[in-house]
Amino acid sequence: MSDIIKLLPDSVANQIAAGEVVQRPASVVKELLENSVDARATDIQLILKEAGSTLIQVIDNGGGMTESDARMSFERHATSKIAKADDLFSIKTLGFRGEALASIAAVAQVEMRTRTEKFELGTEIIIEASRVKSQSPCSTTVGTSIAVKNLFFNVPARRKFLKSYHTELHHAIDEFVRIALVNNDITFSLISDGKTLYHLHKSNLKQRIVGILGKEYNERLLPVEAKTDYVSISGFIGKPEYSKKSRGEQFFFVNRRFIRSPFLHHSVEKAYKELLPENSYPAYCIFFEIAPEDIDINIHPTKTEIKFTNEQMVYAFLSATVKKSLGQFNITPSIDFDDNPGINIIPGKHTPASPPSIRINPDYDPFAIKTSGGLKKEPTKEDLNDPDYLDKLFGTPENVSALIRLENENYAPVQQVITPNWEDDDSEEIPQSGFLQIGTEYIVTNVKSGMMLIRQQRAFERILFERNLKKRETKDCSCQRLMFPKTIELNPVETVKMNALLPEMKEMGFDVADFGQNTFIIHGIPAALSPDIDPEKMIHELIETEDIGIKNVENNNGHRVALFLARFVAAKKKGKMTEEAINNLINELFATSMPTMTPDGSLIIKILSIEELSKLL
Repeated sequence: MSDIIKLLPDSVANQIAAGEVVQRPASVVKELLENSVDARATDIQLILKEAGSTLIQVIDNGGGMTESDARMSFERHATSKIAKADDLFSIKTLGFRGEALASIAAVAQVEMRTRTEKFELGTEIIIEASRVKSQSPCSTTVGTSIAVKNLFFNVPARRKFLKSYHTELHHAIDEFVRIALVNNDITFSLISDGKTLYHLHKSNLKQRIVGILGKEYNERLLPVEAKTDYVSISGFIGKPEYSKKSRGEQFFFVNRRFIRSPFLHHSVEKAYKELLPENSYPAYCIFFEIAPEDIDINIHPTKTEIKFTNEQMVYAFLSATVKKSLGQFNITPSIDFDDNPGINIIPGKHTPASPPSIRINPDYDPFAIKTSGGLKKEPTKEDLNDPDYLDKLFGTPENVSALIRLENENYAPVQQVITPNWEDDDSEEIPQSGFLQIGTEYIVTNVKSGMMLIRQQRAFERILFERNLKKRETKDCSCQRLMFPKTIELNPVETVKMNALLPEMKEMGFDVADFGQNTFIIHGIPAALSPDIDPEKMIHELIETEDIGIKNVENNNGHRVALFLARFVAAKKKGKMTEEAINNLINELFATSMPTMTPDGSLIIKILSIEELSKLL
């Protein structure tokens, strides 16, 4: 039998490695920017074309590389960061495995120009699918410029799985933001298809956060800072009243490396307990400094997960630090049990304390009536025969009538008494169903198997969602013009989301125009919306709800906008309903494609069987 195990060629091995390192254009952005930071650059520029699928170029003014280092950097496991196994437990740089450039060059066309300060000429290397096409001297500035062109050109199966332009651009911007946030001592620029999205000058941390998330965050941030022998925490958290419906503005950094940690996020949420509205998330940018030997960062290919040697201590310390910051800046209420401002009696200097005295009139009779001659203690025979005696005793007829009206308003009479039928009824006939509104949220009715419970607002949501889709298909979405157009200013990340939603928003009745420089003008809103709403706030909420999950229908931006509008209008559909309105709601609900469930998968209808009801009572 012949041998079947063979050594893979380097080009194939590199493509396999690229499957872990390079998942989308954003993966290339992350690796190249990290290399520039490790090269001690003070000015880094990122250039994208077609969200990075055509071009990803990073230009820095770092230390650069010699001719031999430039060639060696594209070999697998070639790195200047580690030399022995023990170095893996004291990592202080971002890139260290030596696979990034080799993996990128395996699935793209790469051009690199680099020069050190010691040499007048630099080196240019052109690589395509792991094969070096050329290497020659060139004239270039000190630092490194790497251009990655036509990503996945030789792996069409991978290229076709890339998402839409706006989705891939969003992911690339996310990677840029994470690196720019933690390196506020470096100037960063981001240019996408000829437009400058970010130009961040060297600044302090708060200015860098404001420069990335928007100038309104200058008043929304609270500082956090604490230190122990094991870990130090610093950064900023957002005020509870400015929480959002999405988690996009939440950042953890450990030793200047971005990480994802649901465990630590739960610790922050615990500190915000009872301060946030339902389904809202606070913004935070929190930095941890910890000894490298107390963490393990090499447990995931993208190095965004981390392990602490003492996770419980970090969890408790983080929650206490955030809670202290919220309390220190008068966000959480405080109670001082040593002070009772309701009792503050200061007696006079020479006034002795004495018990209170009670004065009693022994001649007072509550049943006596006043006469010109004084008080009568007891009614006479003439008084009892006088039809106006009670009015003289208790007041004028007007006062008595007012008293009766007040009693009637405060104590409504019982309008109906239900007498149960205690006789046995062996008839199998089911009584005719009627709908009863419970409070302002539920509608109940009897069915053959028991009782049907309907969530009123969710029913409206399903009806309005399908109504919006139908209007969109028939292009029947009318628009109401605003008397005074509103201007809304977004940050670059929100601008990308807005541009992705804009065509579908116009189909649903919005009249919004791109004014440039991350600014949009709102001229009109859908006619179904109330004219007194705040369109700027509504559009901010729409942008935040990009992660709406839509089940049983095609999940795209058109359906996402339709669902948002349905939710927005359904939220106002509260209050008592007439019998006719209830019947119309039920009829429309059961005419939809899926009356039992909302588009995001929440139940609308629940049937409680006789057995379930018996267990309740």
